[in-house]
Amino acid sequence: MDADHATTHRRDAPGRRQVPPPGPTKPHPVGPPGTVGVVIDSARTIENLVFRYAELIDAGDFDGVGDLLADAVVGALGDDGGLRGRDELASLFHATTMRHADGTPLTKHVTTNLIVEVDAADTVASARSYFTVFQAVPGHLPLQPIVAGRYHDRFERRDGRWRFTERRFAVDLIGDVSRHLADDTLRSR
Repeated sequence: MDADHATTHRRDAPGRRQVPPPGPTKPHPVGPPGTVGVVIDSARTIENLVFRYAELIDAGDFDGVGDLLADAVVGALGDDGGLRGRDELASLFHATTMRHADGTPLTKHVTTNLIVEVDAADTVASARSYFTVFQAVPGHLPLQPIVAGRYHDRFERRDGRWRFTERRFAVDLIGDVSRHLADDTLRSR
């Protein structure tokens, strides 16, 4: 999907905050390919992809999440299976994540302890990070952390663009997710 189509899609979707697509990323190498300058720019681009997920989910842009993870397998850490494809992933978030009156889940996904490793050829990478999800629902739930865990991600550079190829997650801590999840997936843990 090109950037112009994605922007139009997000603008026309009711009940969601408009999240502008990321700008084009250009590596600014300080030397020939494979040198430290290129790897640093790739690592920064990958960091932005990880943080973009939090921005999209908190805006209630589940179709945008599907676009971001379209080339990835998404599933639990330690599980070989998972979901793949834009539509399958967007449908999962639409079905399982509550959106409130403003069209968002009223959450803030905070990603920390991000470690990015890029191969010497600057074509594949991996990342590990922690996440904590905060939520406040006026009149129902005061500001509090509701879930915390870890992401293990893999990336590949294709056609000059970095993309997720795998996102694995582990949920380590669960709080009150009654105003966040539309199903009982995590509530029963």
